Amino acid sequence: MPFAIALPTADRRVAHDFYRAAFDLEAVGEPAEDGVPEPLRFRLGADVELVLIPTGGFGWVTADHEVAPRGTSECLLNRIVGSPAEVDALTEQARAAGATVVVAPGDPGWGHQSTVADPDGHLWLIQVGW
Repeated sequence: MPFAIALPTADRRVAHDFYRAAFDLEAVGEPAEDGVPEPLRFRLGADVELVLIPTGGFGWVTADHEVAPRGTSECLLNRIVGSPAEVDALTEQARAAGATVVVAPGDPGWGHQSTVADPDGHLWLIQVGW
């Protein structure tokens, strides 16, 4: 059963470039006039895609339900890796791509992890797999 995770984005080009550089994701679909696929989608797994919807369009989908303002999180996305060194490296890769490191890599008592925010403020927990 396929799933899609949809997030609002203020700038499709910035989001496209960030997810390619930060997490080595490739966009799915034919490029629009601006060179970015519309809708902007990234395959996360065999049956899971990340969809980044322009903020105005996101409002059409959510109707009268307001989305969380920047700095307030309704969701935490996880990127699972195989080792503490991979957490450190991916955190640095994401930072270099434009992420804000919210929690530096370390072990708070339940495993090596970090938290980064994408350019729209969406949080990603990078952690060693379970």
